[in-house]
Amino acid sequence: MTENQEKKSLLKGVKKLPRNVWAVGLTSFFMDVSSEMVINIVPLFLSNVLGVQTAVIGLIEGVAEATASILKLFSGWLSDKTGGRKWLAVLGYGFSALSKPFFYIANTWGVIAGVRWADRVGKGIRTAPRDALVADSVTKETRGLAFGFHRAMDTAGAMVGLIIAAVVVWLAQANNVSLSRLTFQQIVLFSLLPAFLAVLSLIIGAKDVPVTNKAALPKFAFKNLGKPFMIFLVIVGVFTLGNSSDAFLVLRAQNLGISILGILLMLIVFNLVYSLVSVPAGSLSDRIGRRRLMIGGWFVYGLIYLGFALSNQSWQIWLLYVAYGLYYGLAHGAANAMVADLVPAHLRGTAYGTYNAVIGVLALPASLIAGLLWQGVGTWAGFGPSAPFFFGAGLSILATLMMVFWMPKQQVLTQ
Repeated sequence: MTENQEKKSLLKGVKKLPRNVWAVGLTSFFMDVSSEMVINIVPLFLSNVLGVQTAVIGLIEGVAEATASILKLFSGWLSDKTGGRKWLAVLGYGFSALSKPFFYIANTWGVIAGVRWADRVGKGIRTAPRDALVADSVTKETRGLAFGFHRAMDTAGAMVGLIIAAVVVWLAQANNVSLSRLTFQQIVLFSLLPAFLAVLSLIIGAKDVPVTNKAALPKFAFKNLGKPFMIFLVIVGVFTLGNSSDAFLVLRAQNLGISILGILLMLIVFNLVYSLVSVPAGSLSDRIGRRRLMIGGWFVYGLIYLGFALSNQSWQIWLLYVAYGLYYGLAHGAANAMVADLVPAHLRGTAYGTYNAVIGVLALPASLIAGLLWQGVGTWAGFGPSAPFFFGAGLSILATLMMVFWMPKQQVLTQ
């Protein structure tokens, strides 16, 4: 098959994706337009305006993810029990949308932390039912393509949100290295409308798919999810412990003298690469297997974090962000699709909840360790800005080796 034929086949496959996949994709697009223009500059607001240290920023980011962990687990199980994925997802998106305006009035790190955690509670409610709804709506032959498309829509929304934020920054403070309170508040105002449109898109566009074997659903127990899935969780857990919040990447860019506008433009390029890679990578995972793409993606991640540790010029950070988009495109959609491969169809919600809960719980120590390694605590000054990236690179290489030698090659256990 020629390259042109492959492109036509890919486009044809995307057009044939079910309405639910398009509705969820559109919802994620609008919510990421709203979220990414704000969330990416929250660590800069904390550092530049409120004078918060990286250890506290790491704590806020880590708790923000960990707060949602139990909800991810419970909401996934509940969606299996009731067969209702859609309205749990709507509830979660609605909760996040309602939290956004409170960023505008935040004047202490405690308020920022509270709003950030509320937003993540919404994510905790919606993520597992949403992913299960996507998996329910497609066959195993198009599962990678569907999740790749969803990631592409999600990332395209992030890119649009960042473009809006960049325009606001350009008009308000040009090439200033530090973020101002007024600029942050203006960006928050622009984030409100797309958050509302995200909720509306899911209400109008999606519908539940009947869940098979719902009546036979057992009580929650990890053993019901099977040994291959538990091995997968352990490996993902090792990787996640070194995968600190992307807030540290933003702070590292500023540490090397990149302006606020430059950081936003860099994030736009990252999301462009991520969006362009996600769909073909998802389709490729349907053909060659998720495991191979995850191994390649995690290895790239390790090299990228090593680069962040060793960089001393701003142009190097730009190149690393491009490569970071490649990693996301290769690995994230494949990981989501792999969860559905490893468990029975009637346990998908529980599996997605468990998978996201493990990532969320470990996000707290991951980000806290990164902040402590960077700036220390109390009288201890830490090891400097390179330390968290050396740590992350080491654990990603370890997780890659575990995936190579421990994860079973035969993954697809369910239709």
